[in-house]
Amino acid sequence: MNNVLVRRPAQTLIAVALLSLVAGALLPGFFNPATGVPGAVDPALPSTPALTITSTLATEKEWPHWIEASGEIAPWQEAVIGATTGGSRLLELGAEVGDRVRKDQLLARFDDETLRAEVAELKAGVAQARATLREAESNRERALAMGRISALSEQEIQQHVTRAETARAQLESAQARLASRELQLSHTVVTAPDDGVISARTATLGSVSQGGQELFRLIRQSRLEWRGELTAQQVVRVVPGQAVTLHLPDKTTVVARIRKIAPSMDDQSRLAMVFADLSAESAAKAGMYVSGTIALEAAPALVVPAQSVVIRDGRSFVFRVDEGAGDARVIQQRVEVGRRYGGEAEIISGLAAGDRVAVQGAGFLTDRDFVRLARSDDEVGKQ
Repeated sequence: MNNVLVRRPAQTLIAVALLSLVAGALLPGFFNPATGVPGAVDPALPSTPALTITSTLATEKEWPHWIEASGEIAPWQEAVIGATTGGSRLLELGAEVGDRVRKDQLLARFDDETLRAEVAELKAGVAQARATLREAESNRERALAMGRISALSEQEIQQHVTRAETARAQLESAQARLASRELQLSHTVVTAPDDGVISARTATLGSVSQGGQELFRLIRQSRLEWRGELTAQQVVRVVPGQAVTLHLPDKTTVVARIRKIAPSMDDQSRLAMVFADLSAESAAKAGMYVSGTIALEAAPALVVPAQSVVIRDGRSFVFRVDEGAGDARVIQQRVEVGRRYGGEAEIISGLAAGDRVAVQGAGFLTDRDFVRLARSDDEVGKQ
């Protein structure tokens, strides 16, 4: 009985010793003395790079502020040229749509034969009325002279005076009718009221005109203007004389200059209109609806390549590169992005000048990835 009791403690000691040996062999794999955390991996240990990327530094640049707006390109002033007299047949057309014309250049001519005959008749009537007036005035002077010697009665003298006044009135009436017909005759020739370009033509050769009928539309001096629509916050930042870059449908741009600003906002749209003059040599056409960029004062901006900005779940991030030779680690950094211009993006918050960020390959990275750095963009630019 005593022999059995003595053996059991010995067997227990042997089992404990074996367990200690096993634990000593396994614990180093689950306990990292550098971190003090069981199972942790030393971040300084080498890892295989996930990707080869390029990088660059966030830099400060002078960027202009600008305003984006849209509006119609329209004639500065468009003159409506119409027929003044009615009942005449259109005999000649001197301009087509798109023609550049000079002031007083012939645009249309109507049949004037009837009016010329009427003018000739009225001229003869004027000559007759003038002769009648001369005779009446001569008789009045004789009657007045005879009245001074009491050779004629007062009634006869008054009759001669009245005939002279009547003859004068008849002459003036004939002259007025003649002037009216001569004016109508001059209106049979339609000329350009100013230099410009013909924008529309409704006249038809051989048609009979009606008074007030539209024949042509003329863009005066070939001047076009951009009528941009700005919000209340935008309009207070612009002044006459500022340049506007207009983006045409063919991907080209033209520069206009603000001439004036509307004094009030539109009651319906709550937008204010600015009027900017285009050069006559521009490729813009009346009726185009284009966007415009109004450049304001310049201000410092922290910028990175637009390719560095990655959007995930509606938020903007960049990958900041920890400095180091060869391989490095990237840190996903949330940023607030402002303006974009010329392939670059403005960083409002989240980065500092001099921070290095990933450029090519940024869209494939995740937080704390190991990467291999190719030659950085700023190093390439220095060579």
